[in-house]
Amino acid sequence: MAIERKTIRLLILEDSQNEAERLVSLFRNAGHATRVHRLTSSDDLTLALQQTWDLLICAPSSECLDPAEAITAISRHAKDIPVIQLVEGNEPDAITEALLFGAQDALPQGEDERLVLIAKRELANLEERRARRAAEVALREAEKRCQLLLESSVDAITYVHDGMHIYANRAYLEMFHYEDVEELEGMPMIDLIASADQGAFKDFLKNYQSAEGHAELSCQGVRADGSTFAAQMSFSPATYDGEPCIQVVIRAETSNAELEEKLREISCQDLVTGLFNRTHFLELMDAAAERAVGSGQPSTLAYIRVDRYASLQGEVGLAGVDLLLTDLADMLREHFPAQTQLARFGDDVFTALLPGQTPEQSQAHLSALLKQVEGHLFDVSGRTAQTTLSIGVAGLSEKTAKAQEVIERAHRCADELGDGNALKLYDPAEELAAAASRGNLLAMVQQALENNSFRLLFQPIISLRGDAHEHYEVLLRLLNPQGEEVPPKEFLHAATEAGLGEKIDRWVILNSIKLLADHRAKGHNTRLFIHLSSASLQDQTLLPWLSVALKAARLPSDSLVFQFSEPDAVTYLKQARALTQGLAQLHCKVALCQFGCALNPFNTLKHLHVDFVKVDGSFSQDLGNPDSQEALKTLLSSLHAQAKLTIVPFVESASVLATLWQAGVNFIQGYYLQGPSQFMDYDFSAGDE
Repeated sequence: MAIERKTIRLLILEDSQNEAERLVSLFRNAGHATRVHRLTSSDDLTLALQQTWDLLICAPSSECLDPAEAITAISRHAKDIPVIQLVEGNEPDAITEALLFGAQDALPQGEDERLVLIAKRELANLEERRARRAAEVALREAEKRCQLLLESSVDAITYVHDGMHIYANRAYLEMFHYEDVEELEGMPMIDLIASADQGAFKDFLKNYQSAEGHAELSCQGVRADGSTFAAQMSFSPATYDGEPCIQVVIRAETSNAELEEKLREISCQDLVTGLFNRTHFLELMDAAAERAVGSGQPSTLAYIRVDRYASLQGEVGLAGVDLLLTDLADMLREHFPAQTQLARFGDDVFTALLPGQTPEQSQAHLSALLKQVEGHLFDVSGRTAQTTLSIGVAGLSEKTAKAQEVIERAHRCADELGDGNALKLYDPAEELAAAASRGNLLAMVQQALENNSFRLLFQPIISLRGDAHEHYEVLLRLLNPQGEEVPPKEFLHAATEAGLGEKIDRWVILNSIKLLADHRAKGHNTRLFIHLSSASLQDQTLLPWLSVALKAARLPSDSLVFQFSEPDAVTYLKQARALTQGLAQLHCKVALCQFGCALNPFNTLKHLHVDFVKVDGSFSQDLGNPDSQEALKTLLSSLHAQAKLTIVPFVESASVLATLWQAGVNFIQGYYLQGPSQFMDYDFSAGDE
């Protein structure tokens, strides 16, 4: 499983250690995990630029390295690292100067909230640029494969720009009896059309220039030797070498061409209603999404569900429902404009794609459809039936690259119309507010606490050094009313903000203790790693409560390892120190996780009584990089020198195991070994020799 949070790799050019720590804490408090390096010299920057970084924040000035020099070095090394320059005061000239030097933005020092917002914007832009570069590489590979497919295709294919050939494949040359593609280069395609059909071809091509989508034309083709043949031409828009053009696929007409065309038509149709079927409609949606993104042409999707479908089946039977749906399909054809693309999308669902319209523009027309169907009496084999519709509406615009997202939005809108006979338009602002709202999440969390319905999962932590204990990390999961997992980051953040962090931690501890006691009673020498939130770090009643709970369960205290994160430890260092001392007196073990991302991680560690240290997951992600391997080995070596047991999480492949073994790691954890499970059933003896 991928790491849920994205670790920001941050460079800071700031002479003051305290100010650098403060800048890091800004990102931490904003919910961002960070890997930080403070630059100390020009050579240090050169060394740092051998790795990948996401952002550089420069103080107004630095004795060790001039900010302008740092920006120049980044440009010289051809690194895509956005730079935010802090300036003294609010001097427009200083801000302009920083932008001229190449900073992505500049702002007065001390405007913390604005700094975080600018950083968020620049990181989003960076991700877009990285995604674009990856897409360009993928596009080039796809174009290479397409070129190979064109060359090997049995279909005769040519690309035409302004009526001239710019490419023709081998099958096309053979069809027209030409030896080499150079003979066709610069030749108008109309020269390969019989003179009697040239006028019709010219008119067709002129009209097609402004048209979209697939079109066909039958005419007589002329071979190089002057002989003619009946050709069926299919035209579709394309690009070749980055230029817009027309792709023409030609096949010689044969006696079964009409049958082939009929079969192609049937494959696109729903057999009951005669409308397009789901498969073909999805292709139409993809084409509409491309038009929306490429040329800004909007479209609207109406997701039309028949209300009381199951009841109708019971009343009129399967054959009767088919008659009703056929009648309804005819109503849809008459109601919508001719260019509307209609489909039967599911048993009880029709879809309508309205090109050139926004959802708001289509609202009145769709509302009229609701009234028309509500008032219509369907004749089903001599008896009368009535129904209504629920219509969800969503638009395709230049921002909707994925047609499936639009279908899901319209589907959700239709689902929200509980009583039916209604219309709902997708509202981006409403959905955004719903996603940001903690209301529903909090209700789910409170219900889970009341009903004891959280789920605990266990992921093994496996020793590379022959430890006799069986170790598992306890992971908390919450299911929504539909039985789907809510991302832990979302519900835990909402719960913490609402002050429920302590309650959730205690629920996890109590239920983990119960399960562990049962498991150990079966002869297992098992330890559980239980995560504590920042709320529990500050909870002075936790230790006495925990002492009572352990005695009641008759569990050895060292069978529990309480872990908390480095960012929380840095923020609440005094409380974390007191808690680790108290846990040591109870003989419980302590683990510090997400380690290695603070500006000076070992400064935090020296204040805490910690047994295990789990390095941040970003170290595992970067192990393909030799510099990252070396950084991890150095970090682990320092931890082992302090007699800390080390854990590396997110081990997702066998290839990193040798590296981790050589680095002397004590424990590893990840999906390559075993993902989270509802049971503590990992065979720890499997790896023993």
